[in-house]
Amino acid sequence: MSVSASFSPVPRAARLFLASGGLLGLLSVAGGALAAHLPDAMFAAPSGRTLAREAVEMGMWHAPALLAVGILLCVRGRRVPLLLAGAAFALGVVLFCGAVGWTGVTGQHLGPVAPTGGSLLMLAWLLMVVDGLRR
Repeated sequence: MSVSASFSPVPRAARLFLASGGLLGLLSVAGGALAAHLPDAMFAAPSGRTLAREAVEMGMWHAPALLAVGILLCVRGRRVPLLLAGAAFALGVVLFCGAVGWTGVTGQHLGPVAPTGGSLLMLAWLLMVVDGLRR
């Protein structure tokens, strides 16, 4: 079997962000199911279920962003703003969603973890703007 000359393999970073986006989508759907169906006693306070849902929603919004980074890396090539955006999306969503979800389930605040994650998510979006404006 021969490979056509137009075939180019998917870059490693693109595969990483594509897989991360898919995994985040999976975990967000699973988290949404848990947030919807767990008994109230599993949440730290009446607002715990709402916090868990917020964490799931933010994860689900950022799963397509990670997929977009992977696709853009395939289309536009290896670009520093895209690589940094993907890393910021991945780390930011883990910190933000993890901290908010943790607070919803345990009632314990993790200090500056959620705001740090949220700041990373905003930085990632800004890096997407920067890359979008570059030639």
